Amino acid sequence: MKHNFGAGPGILPHEVLKQASEAVIDFNGTGLSLLEISHRSKEFEAVLDEAVSLVKELFNVPEGYSVLFLQGGASTQFALAPYNLLPEGGKAAYVETGVWANKALKEAKYFGEVQVVASSKEANFTYIPKDFEIPADASYIHITSNNTIYGTQLREFFKSPIPVVCDMSSDIFSRVVNVADFGLIYAGAQKNMGPAGVTLVIVKDDLLGKTGRKIPAMFNYQTQIEGGSMYNTPPVFAIYVSMLTLKWLKAKGGVPAIEQENITKARVLYEEIDRNPLFKAVAAIEDRSKMNVCFVMENPELEKPFLKLAEERGIVGIKGHRSVGGFRASIYNALPISSIYVLIDVMQEFAEKNK
Repeated sequence: MKHNFGAGPGILPHEVLKQASEAVIDFNGTGLSLLEISHRSKEFEAVLDEAVSLVKELFNVPEGYSVLFLQGGASTQFALAPYNLLPEGGKAAYVETGVWANKALKEAKYFGEVQVVASSKEANFTYIPKDFEIPADASYIHITSNNTIYGTQLREFFKSPIPVVCDMSSDIFSRVVNVADFGLIYAGAQKNMGPAGVTLVIVKDDLLGKTGRKIPAMFNYQTQIEGGSMYNTPPVFAIYVSMLTLKWLKAKGGVPAIEQENITKARVLYEEIDRNPLFKAVAAIEDRSKMNVCFVMENPELEKPFLKLAEERGIVGIKGHRSVGGFRASIYNALPISSIYVLIDVMQEFAEKNK
């Protein structure tokens, strides 16, 4: 058995993979593969409708917001957010908490002035900046809720006098959030929601159409809303798997239930890291991510032998990002707590051998 701690594309529920694999051969008894049915067919329209409905239900999306399933990954949203929300000659505020936040603010500079209101770059992004001032004259403030590379997470969302745009790619549906506190939420699917190839966008309708610029149809949120996420051929398979994953989440008790599981998973793993003399966490304690647990060894020479032992025990995907080194255990929604305990057993075994 493999224990998949990969940072993304991440682990998906086994039952979802099984159902999706069957649909690739014969989708809902149609005699056709899911990969070859028309996106305009009533069968797929039902899938998309259910996916949108599940997002609204699981996240308690209020009236006045639209839910879109788009292509291009969250990286495309780095540009589409300012393209659709930042007026000509306007200003946007950004909080820089990692590589992806930095890429987002660079893209925004193509569309207007960008003010970096806070950054933790000087400390290699090991903490989340706090107590910064939000400029009232900015059109929006952009934040990244969870930083996969550095293992930090915005534990509580702040109230803002201007619309909040949030990249939730790596912790979407992992915890309860109040959608009404945001103007725009976007997330690549390949961590908690589905496979790579589809991106979720939740946007407040009354923010749109105010930039004063002409936006090409494919990049215009209003066009995508009017087309019901089907202005062009959507990523049918990725949306279907996302829909199945959302159904799986609902059956588990929804976001409140999975949040409690995620709290427990993160707690027991961090407790072992803090207790075990060979390991140490890299992120500030108050900002530790519940999705991506980054840690290193007190003696870097032991990292390769530990990684080898972990792989022998069926643990995959824990090698840390080059920007941080060490290890990164991504513990997304679908990862069972039993896999956490396997990792902890290996850490304890390795510590016994290397006293």
